[in-house]
Amino acid sequence: MERLIAGAKSLGLYLASEQVEQFETYYQELMLWNRRVNLTAIVDYEEVQVKHFLDSLTIVLAVKDMSRPLRLLDLGAGAGLPGVPLKILFPSIHLVLLDSMGKKTGFLSHLVARLGLERVEVLTARAEDLAREGNYREQFALVLSRAVARLPTLVELAMPFCALGGSFIAQKKGEIEAEVEQATTAITVMGGRLREVMRFTLEELGEERALVIIDKLSATPNGYPRRVGIPTKRPLKG
Repeated sequence: MERLIAGAKSLGLYLASEQVEQFETYYQELMLWNRRVNLTAIVDYEEVQVKHFLDSLTIVLAVKDMSRPLRLLDLGAGAGLPGVPLKILFPSIHLVLLDSMGKKTGFLSHLVARLGLERVEVLTARAEDLAREGNYREQFALVLSRAVARLPTLVELAMPFCALGGSFIAQKKGEIEAEVEQATTAITVMGGRLREVMRFTLEELGEERALVIIDKLSATPNGYPRRVGIPTKRPLKG
């Protein structure tokens, strides 16, 4: 895990030997399950360290203190990215991994047990449905999403989960100016405010990345998110 260790240092993060072992186990389990469940197209050992694990950890650039017991939702968790790498580094996080596909949550449940992670909940559900449940609506200090959908759709799915004073962070790369502009209406309707589009580069990652940081200022209206599939088919574009 040399490339991960080196990249983490550039973020001011230092991995204990136990954490390095957890990432090694994570990689091995990901490869085993990927043979029968489509979890990732990236399988090279070094590429997974950088493009999956290290990329997930860049969330620390936008959050001042990840070591406190944050309640964090990983929306569209898939292979557990970025939630599981952050949980490995910051065990005090209360993590919820949400995905609509049972095969992927099956992997996540196995992975959580295999890594010995505590205070982690794995849920198989659609965000449009779960966001209407009182135990999850506006209950999270931090909602994260990586490579799930375009921003206008993501905002409608994610912001209802954010507690007042909390934040939604979307990990993006490439040309996203138009995508951010199109999300303006959704951000306002969902009770949010765009704080920053934080652009950064790391030598290990190569191309520029961006963290779109949206703060929750007021409650999301009860009619949102709309029913399953509508945020994708008819996003609230500005």
